[in-house]
Amino acid sequence: MTSIQPGSVVVGRGSGPNGDIGIVLGHGFTGSPYSIRDWADYLAGQGFTVALPLLPGHGTRWQDLARTSWQQWYGAYERAWDELARERAAVFAAGLSMGGTLALRLASHRPVAGAVVVNPALTTAPAARYAGLLRYAVRSVKAIGNDIKRAGVDEQSYPRTPVAAVHQLTRLIADTAGRLPAVTAPTLVFRSAVDHVVPESSLELIRSRIGSSLVEVVPLPDSYHVATLDNDAETIFARTAGFMTAHGHAVQAKATAQGKAAQGRGEDRA
Repeated sequence: MTSIQPGSVVVGRGSGPNGDIGIVLGHGFTGSPYSIRDWADYLAGQGFTVALPLLPGHGTRWQDLARTSWQQWYGAYERAWDELARERAAVFAAGLSMGGTLALRLASHRPVAGAVVVNPALTTAPAARYAGLLRYAVRSVKAIGNDIKRAGVDEQSYPRTPVAAVHQLTRLIADTAGRLPAVTAPTLVFRSAVDHVVPESSLELIRSRIGSSLVEVVPLPDSYHVATLDNDAETIFARTAGFMTAHGHAVQAKATAQGKAAQGRGEDRA
C-alpha cells in the first residue's frame, strides 16, 4: 500500500506470513485518515492487511460532521472490520483518539484478536457535557486538531468543531465506557505524557474497568495528542506490529487447531 488520501477507504492487501492478519485503523474526531496514514503504511509494509475507513461527516466540511451521529461513525468502522473478518481469523481493532474509542466499543461486541489504541477518549472535558444544550445556541467552537509537539506538522483536521457533533461524541464515549468490562481481548494502550485533548482520566477508566487480563500501557514521553504524527510515532508503529504478530498468529493457531478437532469429530461420527 502506498499513500492514503483523505476521503477514501483504502485496504492494503497483506503478503507473507502476516498477510492473513487484518487490522482496522480509525481516525480521530474532526480528523481524517491522513492522521494515521504513516501508521497504516508501516503495518502494510510489514505484510499486514490494513483497512482505513473514512468516518461519515469527516474529510469534507465541518458542517457535514454536524449532521452525523455516533452510530454512523461506529457503523462505518464496524463494517470495515466485518469485511476483513469474513476471510481472516485474526483481525485487530485499532485507532487514534475517537478511533480508539470506536476500537474499544467494537472489541466489546466482536471477537477481535486484540485492540490497539492511541490516546483513546473514554471521558470528556467538563465543558463537553453541556454540548447537548449548547448545540441549539452555538453551531461551532474553535478547532481541537493539531495537538502535535513536532513542529511544522498538520493533521489536516477541521478548522471548526461542530457542537452538535461534540454532543454525539459524548454519547459515544459514555456508551463505550459502560462496555469496557466486555472487552476481554489483549489490549495495547499508547498514552502521551502531555495531551491537551483527552484527559488522563480516560486511561484511569480503562485500567479500572476493562475486562481484559492482558493490558499493556506504553508511555509516549515526547508527543502530544496526535501521537501518530508526533515524535513517538515510530514507537507506536513498531510496538503495534510486534503486538499484532504475537497475538495474531496465536489466534490463527487456535483457529486451526479448533478446525482440525472439529474435522476429527466429524470423521469419527462418519
